[in-house]
Amino acid sequence: MLEYDFQSSPNYWIGLTAHQIEKTLNSELAPHGITIRQVQVLACLALRRECSQTELADDLRIEQSTLVRVLDSMEKKELIRRHPAPDDRRKKIIRAGDGVQPIWETIVERGEGVRNQAVKGISREELKALKNVLEKIRRNLGCDD
Repeated sequence: MLEYDFQSSPNYWIGLTAHQIEKTLNSELAPHGITIRQVQVLACLALRRECSQTELADDLRIEQSTLVRVLDSMEKKELIRRHPAPDDRRKKIIRAGDGVQPIWETIVERGEGVRNQAVKGISREELKALKNVLEKIRRNLGCDD
């Protein structure tokens, strides 16, 4: 029999919480025709402005073939554009598309709503402590950023 005390594992708590946040956000955005994966792509672009498909797949921790299907769908909706890299025509650079602004505003609005729902009843001090603990965990695991 497989046994483990998951209830005492920070990894388990973090995973459950992240999953529930994504699930809630996904249900908020589904009526607008956008998925959590598409949100993640746009969030990467908001942070970086542009990146290669390889970098994007690495950031999202998904296979290239999975990402291609997501990007194909987003390109049809004009949410992203793919451009050949100046130094390597085989490499594709991803940038936000001309039609992204209205859906991005919806994403931000719904995301803030989910965040507010998630932190209801949690004080600023508790949130600051949570952030500090999570930053320590990341540093302990070798994350430099």
